[in-house]
Amino acid sequence: MADSKPLRTLDGDPVAVEALLQDVFGIVVDEAILKGTSASEKVCEWKEPEELKQLLDLELQSQGESREQILERCRTVIHYSVKTGHPRFFNQLFSGLDPHALAGRIITESLNTSQYTYEIAPVFVLMEEEVLKKLRALVGWNSGDGVFCP
Repeated sequence: MADSKPLRTLDGDPVAVEALLQDVFGIVVDEAILKGTSASEKVCEWKEPEELKQLLDLELQSQGESREQILERCRTVIHYSVKTGHPRFFNQLFSGLDPHALAGRIITESLNTSQYTYEIAPVFVLMEEEVLKKLRALVGWNSGDGVFCP
């Protein structure tokens, strides 16, 4: 794709970045959190794979899309996804929505860091050490080491 036009970017426009993120977060709150945890809504708008492929435009584009198209894609992704926070969703692996955990994920995703070393993630490394210390104490260990996988 060396000859294609570059994708649209919001670099250098903090007002546009904030507006996009506010709109996306509004969609997440309305569609995924409020509707997605309401017993009056469906757990999932289930479609078989071939039918869902027809409803979604998943073709990778060589050019960026308008803000309206991006926001509509956000709504569509949420609409056809399983709402694991729904009170009628049951699964052996996970369920529920913890707003505190969501707030933490927003922070970690915004920082986009890894916990490889203290130099790149000083706060997260110290947090990890504290959680490991508490876990060791719960099982009666005075020492030990470990890591968490995000």
